[in-house]
This record gives sequence, C-alpha cells and structure tokens, in this order.
Amino acid sequence: MTALGIIPCRGGSKGVPRKNVKRLAGKPLLAWTVEAALRALRLDRVIVSTDSPEIAEIARSYGADVPFMRPARLAQDDTPGMEPILHALRWLEANEDYRPDYAAMLQATSPLRTTRNIDEAFELAEEADALSVVSVCPVVEHPFWMKRMNGDGCLTEFMTAHEAYPRRQDLPPLYSLNGAIFLARRGILLSTQSWYTERTYGYVMPREYSLDIDSAGDFLAAERILMERDNG
Repeated sequence: MTALGIIPCRGGSKGVPRKNVKRLAGKPLLAWTVEAALRALRLDRVIVSTDSPEIAEIARSYGADVPFMRPARLAQDDTPGMEPILHALRWLEANEDYRPDYAAMLQATSPLRTTRNIDEAFELAEEADALSVVSVCPVVEHPFWMKRMNGDGCLTEFMTAHEAYPRRQDLPPLYSLNGAIFLARRGILLSTQSWYTERTYGYVMPREYSLDIDSAGDFLAAERILMERDNG
C-alpha cells in the first residue's frame, strides 16, 4: 500500500493573518504538521499544496515536497476543501505518473496531531478494510441537552431523544470531527470527491490532541500544550 500525505496550506487567512507561517513554540505552524507527517511510517511521500512562495520555501526547508504551486483560483476563501486535494492528485498523475493507493489530508491547523495518530489512522483503514478514515474526538457539549430559543426567549428541545438521559454519564457517546486527519483510497476520492463513503471509519483522538487553530487564543492554548508535552 502506497500513501501520499497532502498538506493544503494557502497564503491567505482572515482570522489570523499569515496563520500558517506564524511561530508556534519556536517553529512556523506549518512545520509541526510537516515534521509529524515525515516521521509517519505509513506515508511514502509528503507534499504541501500552496499558492504562497513563502509557504513553499518554509515547507521545503522542513523537508516537504512542493512539486507545484496551487492555482490562485483554488486558494480563495470560498474554495471547497476537497478541491486542492483533487487538484494535487490529478497534477501528480498527469505530470509524474504518480498514483498512490491512499491519500491523506493533514491540515496545518492541527499541530497537536502526532506521528502516531497518522500511523494509527492508516492501521485502522487497513484492519477495517475501510474506504476512508476520518479523525474525531468525543463531544464536550452533548446535543441531547442543547436547547433552541424562539424570538420570545422561550426554550424548546434542539433534539427529541427517544429516551430520557437524566445523568451525563448515561448519554450515548458522540463524536465530532476534529480536522486533523482525513484519508481515503485514491480512486474513491477521485470518483466521489468526498471523504465520506458507506465504509468511512472514525479514528478517535483525545481532545487534547484535537485543537484546530483558528484564533490568537488557539495559538496560546496550543503553545501551552506543546510546552507541557515537551516538559513531560
């Protein structure tokens, strides 16, 4: 089984300017994902898809491959997340005759994801004969206890449960996407243009590894966790 790791990393960012190159615990944010991916035993190749020469230079300096520059039309605020992945797979096939069995999207905004997480997600795909695997983490706020509020401020149920759950520990376990790992068979991605199939398995990650950086506060939280991890 051959596997390609794709790190989509565009230059623009609304929430945090130049987010992907902003320093986090001594390194550019992007570097944490590049280094974790390059150490993964299950990945044969790691590339960065970017429209930014600055990001391309940083990616190469940390060991990633940048075989092409992403077209500007695929680096807009409203560009669907799947488009850079499909573009990378098609470009590599057309220009290098490269067709990996699996492709994984590893977002640079998940710096707490580890090499072990990546390898374990691939092990799950192999053991379960999965078409795709997506990383998740346990939810904090359970939707069965959430409420709606109408214009008058009156509360109603958000979800109508079939059973009553008087205690938090009685609630059925639910999981949310954490954005850290998406992987699928290459043919499935090209044909369905989706990470979700009839055989998509969830790889469960701890919440402390699941931070998706989207704000200055997230940077501070990630830096604290990384420093504690290094000192531990």
